[in-house]
Amino acid sequence: MNIIKNMIISAVVLALFAITGTFFVSYTYDNTIDRINENKRLALLKAFHVLIPPDAHDNDIFTDIIQVTNKNLLGDKKPVSIYRARKDNRPVAVIINSIAPDGYSGNIELLVAINYDGVLEGVRVVQHKETPGLGDAIDETRSDWITKFKQRSLTNPEKKGWAVKRDGGEFDQFTGATITPRAIVKAVYNTLRYYKEHRDTLYE
Repeated sequence: MNIIKNMIISAVVLALFAITGTFFVSYTYDNTIDRINENKRLALLKAFHVLIPPDAHDNDIFTDIIQVTNKNLLGDKKPVSIYRARKDNRPVAVIINSIAPDGYSGNIELLVAINYDGVLEGVRVVQHKETPGLGDAIDETRSDWITKFKQRSLTNPEKKGWAVKRDGGEFDQFTGATITPRAIVKAVYNTLRYYKEHRDTLYE
């Protein structure tokens, strides 16, 4: 009987701990989710203004947005966001939130800014899980590698140049980490392809 009683008491104590823990996790989440979303929005806006300067457009890029789906070229079976920049109601550029699905440690989320003529205004990494000290050199705070895409296009370089140097292309790889830059080069090239195929409808 004492054994059964002790088991019941232990079960009740564990249940109370579980309920209390769940409550505090839920409470913390509910009280921080708005702040997290706002911080993410501010980080995106900061990246937007780096890629497309505020004086280059007169609309609110963050709200002038469409959702599109193209797993083959944009890297995700789920819809991705395209932010549109305009000035005097004329198209200036888009920022496509595409995915490099084959990073060393999983998906790499990108912002790819392309001007109306199909030339890259720049690329930034929004989120990744690459190895610190190796693959994380894709982050602008770690190196300037990601800035090398500015002014590139589908014809600069030609198709064979859209690869890391180890594969015969024009883009540097990192010492001990080729998979990560290879994934981003491929993703940026595919994003440019998507833009070329759909440019006329993206600004509608």
